[in-house]
Amino acid sequence: MHTCQHPHTCYNPIHCFIPPHVLNRLVESEDAEIRQLAIRAIESAAEARAVRSTLSEMPIMAAIPSPTATKNRLIYDMEERASRFSLPGKLVRQEGDPPVSDPAVNEAYDYSGVTYDFYYELFGRNSLDNRGMSLISSVHYDRKENNAFWNGRQMLYGDGDGRLFLRFTKAIDVVGHELTHGVITNTSNLEYELQPGALNEHFADVMGALVKQRYSGQTADRADWLNGDAIVGPEFTGKSIRTFKAEKAYENDPLLGDDPQPKHMKDFVVLPNDPFNDNGGVHINSGIPNHAFYIVALEIGGNAWEKAGRIWYKTLLNLNRFSEFQEAAEMTYLVAGADYGSGSLEQKAVQKGWDTVGITV
Repeated sequence: MHTCQHPHTCYNPIHCFIPPHVLNRLVESEDAEIRQLAIRAIESAAEARAVRSTLSEMPIMAAIPSPTATKNRLIYDMEERASRFSLPGKLVRQEGDPPVSDPAVNEAYDYSGVTYDFYYELFGRNSLDNRGMSLISSVHYDRKENNAFWNGRQMLYGDGDGRLFLRFTKAIDVVGHELTHGVITNTSNLEYELQPGALNEHFADVMGALVKQRYSGQTADRADWLNGDAIVGPEFTGKSIRTFKAEKAYENDPLLGDDPQPKHMKDFVVLPNDPFNDNGGVHINSGIPNHAFYIVALEIGGNAWEKAGRIWYKTLLNLNRFSEFQEAAEMTYLVAGADYGSGSLEQKAVQKGWDTVGITV
């Protein structure tokens, strides 16, 4: 396992909801608790990456099959333990069991089920691997852990510090986002760096948002298009962690500063492709295709998961590990034309979405 000589700067990206640029800002806080919890969150992600990196190379080996080859949820309690060697923890609820007294357990159970139903009912996909992979979740990961992440085999949820972040199981879009990383690994398996990595985050954001909108019955024009708004705490001054709209999710936050996500290619953030810079800013530049999808969904109208979401899902199936923004844009255009007709409202909406962010198809 990688050993950190300087834990406040040692960071290896994993599929986590709170991005590195947020944690790195928190490490600079004058508040001792906020600073130490940020360091802990960074260390937790670095530890878990050892598992995820290996499993992404052999996703079939990572899948724990369901005994019935269909929806199978297993919820474990980590009892505030942090080590990956303690995973998954104590089994506290499994498929078909009634609710328990712990809301984190019930949320992880319910929302992973909603995500399974989303993929199965809309796209005919049987769990993350399309072969009935069990959906394993561990709650109460570490003490006041400020993150949730997919480690290649299962979900881990922190409880938050109660100040900046609340328990991560509260947000259905967080659950949908992280589980979608499992879908991505089992389809295009987009490399987690530079533009392919930003697309990886983008597809997770999109599907997380659509899981939330479908669950809430929100049409595209009535949805808030926020990611992670349910887990921001009382000391977080912004609206959410990310937003699909042209605005910023947070501005002038005393601890976090300004949301750095661009919404146009002219503002693309060029960072070194190394672990200290989020592998080229995968959590930052994902804001560009996110905004394109938002425009597409509004232009088509109605329920975003019905047409825009289907176009994006089919696109994901047709990309490869090294696909970049341009290829993804062109594929969405081709899929829209094939499914809804050349020159259709849907295809024109796709074209407008990408045009809005400076990508021509």
